[in-house]
Amino acid sequence: MTIQLKEELKALDQKHFLHPTTSIEQQQAQGPAAIFTEGKGIYLKDMEGNTYIDGMSSLWNVNVGHGREEIAEVAKEQMATLAFSSCFATFSNEPAIRLASKIASLAPGNLNTVFFTSGGSESNDTAIKLARHYWLLKGQPERQKIISRTLSYHGVAMGATNATGLQAFRDFTNSHAPDFHYVYNQSVRHLREMIEALGPETVAAFISEPVQGAGGVNIPQKDYFKEVRKICDEYGILFIADEVITGFGRTGKLFGMEHYGVVPDMMSFAKGVSSGYAQLGGVVISEKIHQDYCELSKGTLMHGYTYSGHALACQVGLKNIEILEREKLVENAAHMGEAMLEGFKALQEKYSFIGRVRTIGLLGAIELVKSRETGELFQSYLSPIFVQETMKRGLILRTVTYDQDTVVFSPPLILSKAELDEMLRILDETFEYVRKTIVEKEG
Repeated sequence: MTIQLKEELKALDQKHFLHPTTSIEQQQAQGPAAIFTEGKGIYLKDMEGNTYIDGMSSLWNVNVGHGREEIAEVAKEQMATLAFSSCFATFSNEPAIRLASKIASLAPGNLNTVFFTSGGSESNDTAIKLARHYWLLKGQPERQKIISRTLSYHGVAMGATNATGLQAFRDFTNSHAPDFHYVYNQSVRHLREMIEALGPETVAAFISEPVQGAGGVNIPQKDYFKEVRKICDEYGILFIADEVITGFGRTGKLFGMEHYGVVPDMMSFAKGVSSGYAQLGGVVISEKIHQDYCELSKGTLMHGYTYSGHALACQVGLKNIEILEREKLVENAAHMGEAMLEGFKALQEKYSFIGRVRTIGLLGAIELVKSRETGELFQSYLSPIFVQETMKRGLILRTVTYDQDTVVFSPPLILSKAELDEMLRILDETFEYVRKTIVEKEG
């Protein structure tokens, strides 16, 4: 019966389901890699009964782990009383009000007012539009250019796509939006040069992830964002922090920017705010920007999503944050991230084809190289083969192959030492397999 059902679902999937960020060719040839039916803790189970460690928190987002019944209970209760009501035209609901207040109390510095969205792409699109609208209100309509970093990822909505430094995402479609520009990843000097070349009076905002996720878990140099903040202040440019991946404990602090002692003017969030139990995101703006909006805006704010301030999603967000705080999961992410780095370093000593390793909280990366000395990569990327093999052994991971050959990690923040040890055991076994079957043959 299970085989018959699986084949039925495979055929339906291939015919009717256009998957996000997926090889259509692979889907049509092989069908779904797995059809998941259950999640519990750090584990996912497929319809064949196979169990996997969710080493990516699915999409960097299931921070409190799978199968949280207390979240399901509050969702059921909220759905039975008020699942949704519009927040347009000053209408409101208690979960949205409470969650906005809670996030404002947690956000760094003077970030104090929340605009809700359904996810990260919408959040970054919103931040870009709010920044440009701000300068319109301030009588500086020429400030419309957005600067981001190479290897950055900000989403797939139109504005977010064009702010993304990873060119493959921009090349997916044609007719790119104008006024988006990209600076070298760690170069403060290049940022200043770019601003001067564009004309500071034409630049609306600089947007950056505290730690780049999809670009390879790239951790910035210690003082990079302090220098960025100084430059933005010098030229009167808004600084947007994209905390979609790094927010709500992922890096071992509640928000990634807290590592650098920097407060942005706007902060986008999603993913960990609800741990994926409901579609939720948003943008937090500074008290200064909000006050200027209140004083200068005379008409309707012509931006809003149907599900902005969705009552059910906001109630889920409140319960999710309660769990993060009650179980001290931010602290656990910091502690287990240190242990994960120790494990990575032990593997690095054992296998010569492991290049740089890094973690910040439970966000990590292992680079695969032919030569540590030169950084030369193998002729064919190893990481896609590697993650196929870890999945066979019960561990789901992800690759990054934009001018690199990297395996990235983002396990749920509930990760225990025993569960980490099991992850490391699978990695060790897989590295040994790759060494014997591929690396030694390539010489």
